[in-house]
Amino acid sequence: MDLYLTQSLHRALRAAPERIATIFQGRRHTYRTFIDRVARLAGAILATGIAPGDRVAILAMNSDRYLEVVMASFWGGAAVMPINTRWSDAEISHALADCAPSILVVDEHFVARLPAILAQAASVRHVLYAGEGNAPAEARSIEQLIKECAPVKDALRSGAQLAMVLYTGGTTGLPKGVMLSHANLCAAALGMAAAGCSTADIFLHAAPMFHMADLQLAFCHFLHAGTHAFIPGFSPGGVADAIERDRVTDVVLVPTMLRLLLDQPGLAQRDLSSLRTIFYGAAPITDALLEQAMAALPTTDFVQGYGMTETALTVMLPARYHKPGPHGRAVRKAAGLVTPAAELKVVDQDGMECAWGQPGELVVRGPSVMSGYWNRPDETNMAVVDGWMHTGDFGYMEENGFVYVVDRIKDMIITGGENVYSCEVENCLVTHPGVAQCAVIGIADDKWGEAVHAVVVLKAGALVSAGELQMHCRAQIAAYKCPRSVEFRSALPVSSTGKLLKAQLRAAYQGSARK
Repeated sequence: MDLYLTQSLHRALRAAPERIATIFQGRRHTYRTFIDRVARLAGAILATGIAPGDRVAILAMNSDRYLEVVMASFWGGAAVMPINTRWSDAEISHALADCAPSILVVDEHFVARLPAILAQAASVRHVLYAGEGNAPAEARSIEQLIKECAPVKDALRSGAQLAMVLYTGGTTGLPKGVMLSHANLCAAALGMAAAGCSTADIFLHAAPMFHMADLQLAFCHFLHAGTHAFIPGFSPGGVADAIERDRVTDVVLVPTMLRLLLDQPGLAQRDLSSLRTIFYGAAPITDALLEQAMAALPTTDFVQGYGMTETALTVMLPARYHKPGPHGRAVRKAAGLVTPAAELKVVDQDGMECAWGQPGELVVRGPSVMSGYWNRPDETNMAVVDGWMHTGDFGYMEENGFVYVVDRIKDMIITGGENVYSCEVENCLVTHPGVAQCAVIGIADDKWGEAVHAVVVLKAGALVSAGELQMHCRAQIAAYKCPRSVEFRSALPVSSTGKLLKAQLRAAYQGSARK
């Protein structure tokens, strides 16, 4: 039989039924209880009339119930559609209209926004409540459904059958759904484990659970029936509290999160001795930050992961390469080595493979590469050519197999671990009546890694402030995508053919970082 994501649950029920599966706000469930709840919730999902492969959308903060919904959807034969909790109502409505889920799951953090979201979500027939306290009038409580419904048998969807649709930024300015099968996600987890980058006993969901990195770590953690601990959202104090309280062994943190954790007052007095591994990635990390982290947490290992939603983490820099040894400090600048479950090569603009050390585009092939973009066959064919996923990242590979990422080919900004496509912000800015032209770039920022910076040319006679443009953007797109700074110019630099020269805009900010 093909690989399937609930396979680890069946194994855990046989081998470790009394092991703790989840910990959240004082609530603990063993694997026996967790799997029973999953099977009952799957029964409730099936009772709505959902068909195999239909989507269950989740708009919620991290919790044990979030993980139960994910696994129950698989158990019942449905696919999961995690929603970015930082999106605006307009962005959420676009994704819901595009993917057409039958069920929407929310928690207490999104109840107030539910009427506006549902008004634009014609496909949603049922709303389930995964939060604390009483369910709103529009929804049915997951806790009540678990009590009422009998457990059902696992649908055993597997292999190429759809498991998840994860939305990622689009170069057209609209998010697009990445289709991931059971085989894709199983291969990602197994590849990570085979690379020697598995988790230990207790994994903390501190990064948002709609991110590929957190999900891949979760499925990898299920391979050995590990315990999942949760905090609703990242905060430095929340992470430190959870490590102390729940004896967390593993956590994934983007560099921005890691910096905030290290800068937390009184960190040296915290008992973080249980923490064995910090997985990092999603954005470049500086040598200074990594050195600071290794000094502050001398008994903790560090593992880097490189990838994208479309490929999963397919390049890993295991802990042993962060330590003194024959490779030295230089290897820390590498993204890592390709996992055993993937292939990577570097190609030039004609698609020919580059020599060792020669820069080009990184392309990836393997069982974790997406099935395609939801309802976008043309974009799928452009991205995946002869089975190779074109990442849009510029880098090179050395003869020893280490992969180095030099730059991003696409004009993407990574701020606090979140991807922001400049064209999306530009499309928003130009809808302001006072804006004639604009360009959006990423500039170095001490706190966020990169900050979104807008260069704007106003229409003749227009009087517009930076604050007004920032408020204009906030009304249309997520806050993290909005410009943190705005610069006004009389003209934008262009080539002789009229092409915007963003490199010239970036050059003015090289070597300096916003504080």
